[in-house]
Amino acid sequence: MEASLWAMARPGAGRLTWGMTQNTRERGTTLVLGGTGKTGRRVAGRLTGLGLPVRVGSRSGEPPFDWQDEATWAPALEDVGAVYLAYAPDAGFPGASDTIGAFAARAAEAGVRRLVLLSGRGEEGARRSEQVVRDCGVEWTIVRAAFFSQNFSEDFLVEGVRGGVVAFPAGGVAEPFVDAEDIADVAVAALTGDGHAGELYEVTGPRLLTFAGAVAEIARAVGREVGYLPVSLEEFTAAMAGQGAPPEFTGPFSDLLADILDGRNASLCDGVRRALGREPRDFAEYARATAATGVWDA
Repeated sequence: MEASLWAMARPGAGRLTWGMTQNTRERGTTLVLGGTGKTGRRVAGRLTGLGLPVRVGSRSGEPPFDWQDEATWAPALEDVGAVYLAYAPDAGFPGASDTIGAFAARAAEAGVRRLVLLSGRGEEGARRSEQVVRDCGVEWTIVRAAFFSQNFSEDFLVEGVRGGVVAFPAGGVAEPFVDAEDIADVAVAALTGDGHAGELYEVTGPRLLTFAGAVAEIARAVGREVGYLPVSLEEFTAAMAGQGAPPEFTGPFSDLLADILDGRNASLCDGVRRALGREPRDFAEYARATAATGVWDA
């Protein structure tokens, strides 16, 4: 999921390993929606590093962009050739496909030639969002992502790591955690290169880990005890509410977790390899690099 109520994304950096097509700079500005989120910040940073014109789509952007205010869409789309479309809070939330479909149609009318959608693996609602992008009449690429590694460091699980206990309703289910750096690399390849139109890249990490296993990797990286506490979905939802999350968020988010944490995502996919020609980053590498930043210091 790209954004949550408590997401505190930090800028990321990554080295791009592909070549741009010669006419990339002639395609206009790239609008990065969710441009302050976990993947959006990384996508925008990579594009800027390539010397390409970028517009960050957010309420604090210039011009501002708000998914719930269609009057902000046209100014954000002016002179835009490609869009990275990360919907907040998640492409699988109720009503997301309607909003994304309306935006995609507006983007096509504005002359946008390429859309790259961030989608969620195993989410039924996200499939509807994917379909409206496919149907909008412009070049599209879908990046369907597994559970973000960065949810442990830039989102709702970070405080648990700092406090020494990560409470989450995943039981013993295994997940192929994907690094946001890899997601950003795939997205930028699709935004700037040829050969990605009409592709669905299902991106995962290189191995399956239980949440207990992931927390153990983090504990090794930080050099102190961090435990995993499996809780019920009801307990987790109540904890979110106790931290101030409104019902209009906690209800859909709990439903989404019930979907994706039932074991349906306990398999690996080759999206990173197909898009970039390399293997995805392992969770242990993510944990070591993140521990070095101090974000998990107690």
